[in-house]
Amino acid sequence: MTYSLTWLPGVLDAAGLKVALYEGWEDRGRGNVGSIQGVICHHTAGAAHGNMPTLKSLVNGRAARHGVTALPGPLAQLGLGRDGTFYVIAAGRCNHAGEGQWQGFTNGNMNFIGIEAENDGVGEAWPDVQMEAYWRGVAAILMHEGLDANRCAGHKEYAPHRKPDPSFDMQAFRRHVAEVMAGTAPPPELIPAAEPSHPDAAPGRPTLRRGANGKMVDDLQHMLNTDVDGMFGPTTEAALREYQRQHALVPDGIAGPKTWHALAPQ
Repeated sequence: MTYSLTWLPGVLDAAGLKVALYEGWEDRGRGNVGSIQGVICHHTAGAAHGNMPTLKSLVNGRAARHGVTALPGPLAQLGLGRDGTFYVIAAGRCNHAGEGQWQGFTNGNMNFIGIEAENDGVGEAWPDVQMEAYWRGVAAILMHEGLDANRCAGHKEYAPHRKPDPSFDMQAFRRHVAEVMAGTAPPPELIPAAEPSHPDAAPGRPTLRRGANGKMVDDLQHMLNTDVDGMFGPTTEAALREYQRQHALVPDGIAGPKTWHALAPQ
């Protein structure tokens, strides 16, 4: 079943943001959402390295462990990587909010879109490129739904007695979102040429996504045994996703540090 939030990638893309689709996203959800009344912002509290290391958990859910109950996925409609890429996970309802209240609405899973931004939650600084994307992604969603910046809540505001995320000031965040919506925010540079620092990173290997071109794309296509034309289009992306699936990597179609390391260790 295709759920109703299939407009998400187009809205984010139109805002100048980088979008990666996780396979099966259109049909993923715990049923459909209701009328969208806002956005709830989260952080993942995951690993301190990597662009979106919690992606599989957001898709599949979390297992039970000491003091924590299991929670089936999907856990958010969107994941936000440290490089500002929005990963579209689900077009349906997600287990991201739980019990709480914001602006008079009490069913966060049904009426709010959840964004899980990659951050360890224990003092990690937020990269500028990630925060720019966060403001602009939230603004784009709210404008699409005809809502104002006050319909954006932190999980810690929606559920203040049980949640601490996200680890930034939500009043300041909403001011930035409002500036974007009003057209008064300065133009951004959203996507850097390479991934944030990562133990697997190697010099001379930029992050490659759909739309990239040049010699490094040639090299990637050779490694993937696909047509070599120096243009990172849908055929290259499909070949890369298949390679990633076969090698237990997140199949996001983006050649970042872990994928490069698997293709050609240095």
